[in-house]
Amino acid sequence: MKARVIVMPKAAVLDPQGNAVRDAMQHLGMPEVRSVRIGKYMEIDIEGQNGDLESRLHHLCRDLLSNPVIEDYELQKAEGRNQKKTPNVERPTRRRKASAGQALNVRLQRPKTTKRK
Repeated sequence: MKARVIVMPKAAVLDPQGNAVRDAMQHLGMPEVRSVRIGKYMEIDIEGQNGDLESRLHHLCRDLLSNPVIEDYELQKAEGRNQKKTPNVERPTRRRKASAGQALNVRLQRPKTTKRK
C-alpha cells in the first residue's frame, strides 16, 4: 500500500515562504498570481494490511509529520502497484556525490585569523 500525506499551513497562519514565492512569480511575469501556500508532500510505502494501520498512520501524521498547532494534514491511501506517476514533474539532475572525507573537510575548515599585537 502507498500512503500520501499532504501537510499545509492552516488558513489562519501566515505563510511568509508562500508570500516570497508569490512576489517572485509576479516579478517574473505572472502578475495574475494572487497567493501561494507552501506545504509538504510525502509518499510512504507500507507493507501489509493491518487492521489498525490507518489509525496508526493518522497518529504519525498528527504527532510526527505535521505541527497540529499551525498545520493541517490530509492522508490519502492508494492500493495497488499500477499507479500513475504525477505528470510534468522534473527530476533533479544527478550530481556527483562527494566522499565522506571531502564533505568532512569542507565542514571543518575554519577561516585563518591573524594574530593581533
